[in-house]
Amino acid sequence: MTFTPTDYDAYDFANRRHIGPSPAEMADMLATIGAESLDDLIDQTIPKSIRQAEPLDFGKPLSESELLAHMRKVADKNKVLTSLIGQGYHNTITPPAIKRNIFENPAWYTAYTPYQPEISQGRLEALLNYQTMICDLTGLDIANASLLDESTAAAEAMTMAQRAAKSKSMTFFVDEALHPQNIDVIRTRAEPLGIEVITGRPSDLDADKVFGAIFQYPGTNGVLRDFTPQMEALHAAKALGIVIADPMALCLLKEPGAMGADIAVGSTQRFGVPLGYGGPHAAYMACKDALKRSMPGRIVGVSIDARGNRAYRLSLQTREQHIRREKATSNVCTAQALLAVMASMYAVFHGPNGLKAIAQGIHARTVTMAEGLRQAGFDVFPKKVFDTITVEVGPFQGAILKSAVEEGLNLRRVGDTRIGIAMDETTTGETIAAVWRAFGLTAPVPETPAYDLPEKLIRETPYLTHEIFHMNRAETEMMRYMRRLSDRDLALDRAMIPLGSCTMKLNAAAEMIPVSWDAYNSLHPFCPPDQAEGYTQLITDLSAKLCAITGYAAFSMQPNSGAQGEYAGLLTIRNYHVANGEGHRNVCLIPMSAHGTNPASAQMVGWKVVPIKSAANGDVDLQDFASKAHEHADQLAAAMITYPSTHGVFEETVKEVCKIVHDHGGQVYIDGANMNAMVGLSRPGDLGGDVSHLNLHKTFCIPHGGGGPGMGPIGVKHHLVPHLPGHPAQDGTGAVSAAPYGSPSILPISWAYCLMMGGEGLTQATRVAILNANYIAARLKGAYDILYKGPQGRVAHECILDTRPFADHGVTVDDIAKRLVDCGFHAPTMSWPIAGTLMVEPTESETKAELDRFCDAMLAIREEIADVESGKLNHEQSPLAHAPHTVEDLVGDWDRAYSREQGCFPPGAFRVDKYWPPVNRVDNAWGDRNLTCTCPPMSDYAEAAE
Repeated sequence: MTFTPTDYDAYDFANRRHIGPSPAEMADMLATIGAESLDDLIDQTIPKSIRQAEPLDFGKPLSESELLAHMRKVADKNKVLTSLIGQGYHNTITPPAIKRNIFENPAWYTAYTPYQPEISQGRLEALLNYQTMICDLTGLDIANASLLDESTAAAEAMTMAQRAAKSKSMTFFVDEALHPQNIDVIRTRAEPLGIEVITGRPSDLDADKVFGAIFQYPGTNGVLRDFTPQMEALHAAKALGIVIADPMALCLLKEPGAMGADIAVGSTQRFGVPLGYGGPHAAYMACKDALKRSMPGRIVGVSIDARGNRAYRLSLQTREQHIRREKATSNVCTAQALLAVMASMYAVFHGPNGLKAIAQGIHARTVTMAEGLRQAGFDVFPKKVFDTITVEVGPFQGAILKSAVEEGLNLRRVGDTRIGIAMDETTTGETIAAVWRAFGLTAPVPETPAYDLPEKLIRETPYLTHEIFHMNRAETEMMRYMRRLSDRDLALDRAMIPLGSCTMKLNAAAEMIPVSWDAYNSLHPFCPPDQAEGYTQLITDLSAKLCAITGYAAFSMQPNSGAQGEYAGLLTIRNYHVANGEGHRNVCLIPMSAHGTNPASAQMVGWKVVPIKSAANGDVDLQDFASKAHEHADQLAAAMITYPSTHGVFEETVKEVCKIVHDHGGQVYIDGANMNAMVGLSRPGDLGGDVSHLNLHKTFCIPHGGGGPGMGPIGVKHHLVPHLPGHPAQDGTGAVSAAPYGSPSILPISWAYCLMMGGEGLTQATRVAILNANYIAARLKGAYDILYKGPQGRVAHECILDTRPFADHGVTVDDIAKRLVDCGFHAPTMSWPIAGTLMVEPTESETKAELDRFCDAMLAIREEIADVESGKLNHEQSPLAHAPHTVEDLVGDWDRAYSREQGCFPPGAFRVDKYWPPVNRVDNAWGDRNLTCTCPPMSDYAEAAE
């Protein structure tokens, strides 16, 4: 028999691993759709006028093994020294149990934001633990479930204080002891809003002249102060006081709440989250109860389900940007959920005694370090510290810093004559000896710990008193606790998450592996540049690839979320206008269908939002757009559009829209949320866009992490490059995030994706994303109306199902979403951009079998709706009204008008691997009426279980 070789490439990552449908499945799907070929479908979907001229070409794509070898070579160019720079970033020990079971576990990192609480109870409990930890440590009443980083949290606190304070002042006081990046981000945020920022020592505060003040605790130079007098003065002047507090220091030191602070913010990075060259890390915010409705970000609260059992959900949803738009108090629409979960587990893992032991160990080593340097004749200050000292070295600064590097250490350059040293939980006696050698000392390091905290600042109140922080911390129990929580959730490792506009695609293992390597996650963001050459290569090459994909001239990696990208992009446009003497331009045209963060971001740069109508087919109403542009021509700053449109259609008038804006002196911001329908086929920079942000946590495979981390870098045309965000660590200003590159330790994921896919693979992914969406639209045609289509009847990478007609019979979009849980699916995006609809985005990573399972589920749900429409069952008797069904429903008394089989095992649901939600439908209204945002006592859990 003659041997017949195969042309099958077993190592083709794009077509064998990332893209779901096989060639044979694609042929079947195209037949269902009624397209002759994939090329034919794309020609019917994307107007030829916007197609890019040249194909993407990044050279030969790498296999998974080739990719990991390449990533290792690049990582080896980074030099991992022991950084004692501090400045808000510290070495920490991630407990291996947390690293393996949370950080590296797809059950945690592929989950979506907990907007569907019934399938998010595990991460919601972990985030409630986080909020409880923050409330306890800060001594304040309520905390959110994390913000992006310490600097932006400080800026959010400033604007929150400005809204909430009864003072009429527009001046804000900033303690000069804040970390430099915190000061710079605050200034960036304040200037467009007309807030005057003054800096000085706390003793310089004139409370009568400000609406608020912010202080760092401990200060950037290590100083410890009790801010009680400042808080009292601020309150007497109807102003608010904010403290940026290190949570590790709060394990030993007087908490902000005891000082009278109204708001506390900070970073929980040193609670087991790697440095990562600057991020991602979970920032926190806590405040007094009276301020809770002004707090930005997400708040997890306690409610009940349909059976009266305890259930968790997101609270105070009226603050969401999609509801309040330009009246939103913040454009924050994401968090750092995965990192907040890690930090909360660190507290559960160690408990209050463990945290105190770690904190006192850090402090004791700091006392030893300082005393040795004092005995050698150096001027060390402050006298009493927690973990940071500043040393006066005169003309020897350069020589000592160089000697420290030779010892494998990074110290902080402070001014021209001082050196900062910050201790952490990894600091050892050998670390102290190495620092001393860099200063020219050879004395032995004493082993007996010494403590020297200011007596008036020693903490007197308990913390982490809830039972969850006192569980048996044997690793067996910890592992099982983390597993129990993850089992309560439905993440991408279980099923398709077809969320429109959210692009929940494969987060491949090969892309994720390098994120755990020390060479990527152990660098300090302010280390010398020659120690980060691997990162420089990574960021430079990824930026070049993103420029080729988008048609832009340069990228800034600083924005660490999509909303931050919007803000940074509009700020760049604003800076451009100011530099051209046109700072009066302050009108932003935004279609009514835009993402809710768009108008909120425009408000944050001090602009007035002018809404634009949508045409009947969902496109931008060109006549209204032209009219508004002409009306506001003298003040027109920018227009924000999403492409393809928020309705999932490629609008043929996009170039005309951009031309209208440019003809009237404005700039065009194209939201990159739907870039998964464009990569390799069309470039926003070619359409007329001047700036776009990219959601790397959507299109470029960074996982959503249960609600974060994200990255939202911005690409700009040549004329905007000089106006991109700067950073004080790089001798610049205008920072929008705490670290120069935002959250760089997750950038290897997107770079790896590009390297393994290659230009051709990325383009094929886009084509298949469009195929999958059109296949779902074709299969569901007739059962559900598809709201918006292009001229040839095609949708882009997502489609909107109209469920509004069913409301006439009592069936809501919520009913359908919860019924999908019974089928083992996360619901599509609900009620956005059109209330009462479902927006479905399957992505290119889903196989035909999974798409069919989803369609089978949706068609079965439609039959249940038909039963209600026909009167066979009324709505209250139907499985739709009772969804989702739990094991309690299965084994309990059954007096319903439908069978257990129909209720618990509808089409689409797996029999053997059935996902069972832990709670029935959550009562959101009850939770808002009875707001509880910290862990209830364990006795309540027992009562709920009975």
